Amino acid sequence: MSPNLPPDPPAGRPPAISPLPPGLRTLDDVLLQHARSRPQALAMRFEGRDVSYGKLARRTARAAARLWHEWGVRPGDRVAWLGLNHPDQITLLFALARIGALFVPLNFRLASAEWQAVPGHCTPRCVLHDAAWAQAARALAHAADLPAHAIDTLIATPSPGDAPVHATPESPALLVYTSGTTGRPKGAVHTQANLLANMVAASEAQALTAADRVLTVLPLFHVGGLCIQTLPALYVGAAVLLHARFDPGATLASLAQERPTLTLQVPATMKALIEHPVWPATDLSGLRAVWAGSSTLPAALVDAFLARGVPLCNVYGATETGPFSIALPPAHAASHAGSCGWPARGVEVRLADARDGVGELWLRAPNVVRHYWPDLPATDPEGWFHSGDLARQAADGSYTVVGRAKDMVISGGENIYPAEIEHLLASHPLVADCAVLGLPDAQWGEKLVAVVVLKHQNGTIPASNGQETLSNWESVLSEFLGGRIARYKLPRRWVCVDALPRTALGKVQKAVLARQLGPDAAA
Repeated sequence: MSPNLPPDPPAGRPPAISPLPPGLRTLDDVLLQHARSRPQALAMRFEGRDVSYGKLARRTARAAARLWHEWGVRPGDRVAWLGLNHPDQITLLFALARIGALFVPLNFRLASAEWQAVPGHCTPRCVLHDAAWAQAARALAHAADLPAHAIDTLIATPSPGDAPVHATPESPALLVYTSGTTGRPKGAVHTQANLLANMVAASEAQALTAADRVLTVLPLFHVGGLCIQTLPALYVGAAVLLHARFDPGATLASLAQERPTLTLQVPATMKALIEHPVWPATDLSGLRAVWAGSSTLPAALVDAFLARGVPLCNVYGATETGPFSIALPPAHAASHAGSCGWPARGVEVRLADARDGVGELWLRAPNVVRHYWPDLPATDPEGWFHSGDLARQAADGSYTVVGRAKDMVISGGENIYPAEIEHLLASHPLVADCAVLGLPDAQWGEKLVAVVVLKHQNGTIPASNGQETLSNWESVLSEFLGGRIARYKLPRRWVCVDALPRTALGKVQKAVLARQLGPDAAA
């Protein structure tokens, strides 16, 4: 084995995640430790405003008091958030954790119909929002008969007394929704112990220290944006440079001027960076690595960053796994391009039902959630999370994802389940049959392609099979979907066929269909 490779774990179970420092059992403990030991150290910077660890602790205490005394939040309650990245998202998370309540970040990229499913599912106590999403949040709250509060009011006025502390390691703290394979949302319940275990694993794998400056531009409603670097940075006492949302020009300016040491990106944002006019002249010397939340990375992206002297490191995981599970360290970014790397400390990996060396990734670790809201198991009885991803293990122990057992598409860093879109398309009177699949795309990783068999309609033009179909069927179906699902879930290519290839049991053969469509279908 190469001396640069991660050491082999002892036989049996991999080493447990390093124990937390004494006195660190909850999120509140993490924040208070930094506030006591280094209160003036920078915790977050947002739009030119600095928040020290001492200030973050004070804001958290004030927010917890308001949540408890003014808004009636109690242990186990849920509080939803709708908005762009904001430092008080972090304040809210820590304040709710102190009370023993759950933070529920909503994906602002979803359609309103998708938001409305969440309050009905987890019944939050209230909805908080920023200025940009105030109208949408108030409409959502009104429809669900919930109070809505602007984030600016969270600490606007002092509340009488402090909030009591109900935090325990097993207190649920974060409820993150992810679409299931049927298109129905599922809420992964992360306990404080889950989050702390993930912070430890992620900080160790990325060698995070208090001297680091982490640039966060990905949305905090994802566990990727929140838990791969942002919370681990706060765990070790580093500084988080927070942007409201990703903008390639602003990101490059920050890299040159604020000189972060680490940042997390996805293939779509990395492509936008390297194609920006100022990319060649941007000083990247402050970066020691760029981490990517993606199961696979295009070689062109890896090469573009390596050419600038910056290793591009992959991290694999899922909403249910913290998400930090398997990581490719900087030393192997060039030699293991395309690989996810090695399991993070404390993470067990199994390749289930392996054939020809390829099996489904099963993961078991302290950062893996145990259930979906309210009580649906997320793991099997032995604690294994079945990822649905197919992977191969190399002789050196590293893993490479080669496909997905579950029918899921990852486009631009977003998980998209074709079943959800197919169900909607099938309900349209124009559609006789349909299938949605992902095909390789240089910009998005995968591009969504909708393949439909159309019904006979009057007032139309001849089709290839002799039937008549609406001449503008693509726009009709796209508009139909547009009011019901998020824009990122809309197919980027439409194809009409006479029939879909199916098995004897009637299942659509998507692999056969992809071969029939060929590379031009993703263009």
